[in-house]
Amino acid sequence: MKPTVTSLWRHPIKAHGREEVSEVTLVPGQSMPGDRLWAVAHEAAQLDGSNWVSCRNFTRAAGSPQLMAITCETQAHQLRLSHPDLDDLLFDPNADQAAFLDWVAPLVPEGRARPVKLVEASEQGFTDSSWPSLTLCNQASHTAVEAQLDQDLSIHRWRGNIWLDGLEAWAEFDWLGHDLRLGEAVINVRERTERCMATTANPDTGTRDADTLGALQSFGHKDFSVKVAVIQGGLVRVGDTLDLL
Repeated sequence: MKPTVTSLWRHPIKAHGREEVSEVTLVPGQSMPGDRLWAVAHEAAQLDGSNWVSCRNFTRAAGSPQLMAITCETQAHQLRLSHPDLDDLLFDPNADQAAFLDWVAPLVPEGRARPVKLVEASEQGFTDSSWPSLTLCNQASHTAVEAQLDQDLSIHRWRGNIWLDGLEAWAEFDWLGHDLRLGEAVINVRERTERCMATTANPDTGTRDADTLGALQSFGHKDFSVKVAVIQGGLVRVGDTLDLL
């Protein structure tokens, strides 16, 4: 049985909310449409106007775990952000920065650099790679981490774009350098994704409650998912299958 797409996710503001979609049209040389279109620069950021800058310039869940509990819904040119400890915020990222910064401020711990500006991506999304990437996640690898911790875990700890079922655990690491057909698109697997403290936080509560990094290290690495590049565009839907080319 072929591996199958079980869910598709984008994160319009880097580290500030996830949103599920049922289909997406991938574009060659681009990251996931609608993914990491904005990022939140903090007061210590060093931005030089480049198309891409390192994630250390942005407020992230690695240092602010409460951010993991944000969910997002796109409504025309606006975003609705939700968090269990806050009232919902409906705002336009291009026009209502002050409202967003006021809303998110309580989620950033004292002593962390304060969020000061929403930065819009120009030519590529603000992924953690310097090239336009998507992350491909394996449900069986997630299940292996759960078993290692003897703990149920949300898949949202990994903040992935495309989830697959029907594989052996860690089979995705064998695809490095290979092309894959996914729905109508063709992708190339470029890198493994090294993980950080963000994954230790519960996406429902925003509190750190699982040693995900320790679990990964028990398998001999700190990696979860692979980063892929789109080399042939096309529609990808939930339920589509994957083929190794």
